[in-house]
Amino acid sequence: MKINLTLPSARTLLLGGAVLLVVGILAGGGWYWHAASQHRAMAADAEAMTKAQPAQSPDATGETRAAAVRELEAVLTQYPSGRDAAQVAYLLGNLRFQSQQYPQARAAYELALAQGAPRTLRTLSRGAVAYTWEAEKNYPKAVEAFKFALEGLGPKDFYYEELLLGLGRTQELGGQKAEASATYRRAVSELPNSRRLDEIKARLAELGS
Repeated sequence: MKINLTLPSARTLLLGGAVLLVVGILAGGGWYWHAASQHRAMAADAEAMTKAQPAQSPDATGETRAAAVRELEAVLTQYPSGRDAAQVAYLLGNLRFQSQQYPQARAAYELALAQGAPRTLRTLSRGAVAYTWEAEKNYPKAVEAFKFALEGLGPKDFYYEELLLGLGRTQELGGQKAEASATYRRAVSELPNSRRLDEIKARLAELGS
């Protein structure tokens, strides 16, 4: 049995090669554009954060802080998906918090979380959200936020002690005395070498535990 194979013509080969070449050029151009965009975003983020550093000082004027806020917001608007966008958003939240603009600070911290903040920054941002609720004296919301911030963390993890004591404090301030006592007992058990152990035991004694 004879099998006839039809070979592609030279014209077909040339057309196929041209298509592959165009695809390759487009892919390379897309990669270059993305890399250049990311580079510009990183440079803009770094410049904005550097300019905002003086505004974090307790002695910074309201005008200095407001100018830094505008700078950070502008770079987030221009480069919302930059590699360092989470850091920019967290810094923006801190400046808003210092200005006692708690809802705006919370929005900035939540933006940092939405940007996929790395582990340490994610922990800080979650804790910061809880602190904004506490500053507004919305203790039920603060309690829930501290619980959320503690998820997945253990006694040896960064910021665990601060978050756990924040939970106990807001439970106490919100009138959840039994829950606060349980949280402080947990702290005594899990953090036996804490430098704040006497403080924790004093809170337990105050609560009658």
